[in-house]
Amino acid sequence: MHRGLAAILEGLPYILGGVGTTLTVVAGALSMGFALGLLLAVGEVYGPRGLRRGIGVYVWFFRGIPLLVLLFLIYFGILGALEIDLTPFSVAILVLGLISSAYQAQILRGAILSVPEGQMKAARAIGMSDGRAIVFVVLPQALRLALPGWSNEYTVLMKDSAITYALGVAELMARTHHTAARTYQHFWLYLLVGLIYMGLTWAGTRLLHRLEERFALAGYLR
Repeated sequence: MHRGLAAILEGLPYILGGVGTTLTVVAGALSMGFALGLLLAVGEVYGPRGLRRGIGVYVWFFRGIPLLVLLFLIYFGILGALEIDLTPFSVAILVLGLISSAYQAQILRGAILSVPEGQMKAARAIGMSDGRAIVFVVLPQALRLALPGWSNEYTVLMKDSAITYALGVAELMARTHHTAARTYQHFWLYLLVGLIYMGLTWAGTRLLHRLEERFALAGYLR
């Protein structure tokens, strides 16, 4: 039997064991990024000038520093200095979530600004406060408009999750690296994990595209 095929057959069950970890990291980071990003986007559009500037600095910081640097800075630097004991898995979700929140804030900000201003004026005209108008009128429309950009963010997080193996997170890339180091069949095993990542990315984007089609707003260009 070909050595590469033998290594794939031997290591596949162990490698696939990292799929759950990878998906959990991506789902956790995407959820955290959405929650923070939504608050940041609302603050950036409707907040006072000082808040908008602070949010701008936050977005600039987390979009400007490479993921690997932030992973090491927070895990070995900040958490180590503060003597806070978090697992690499938790730090991976935290760091990816912070970075994602900066990008999602811009996606959601653009979606909010795409909602016609007349929606807010109409809500005020019937006696709604700005807060209620944002929550019940603007955001339901903006979240639907943000779905295409959100699909792209899932793809980015899926690929970025591979870097978390540098902290020892037992996800797909880490398990593949360990198997390749043991069998010396690097080409075939890294090709295998690349195909697995492609499959997970395709499945996730297909699901999000279906949601986009289901919740699309009539009258908006896609």
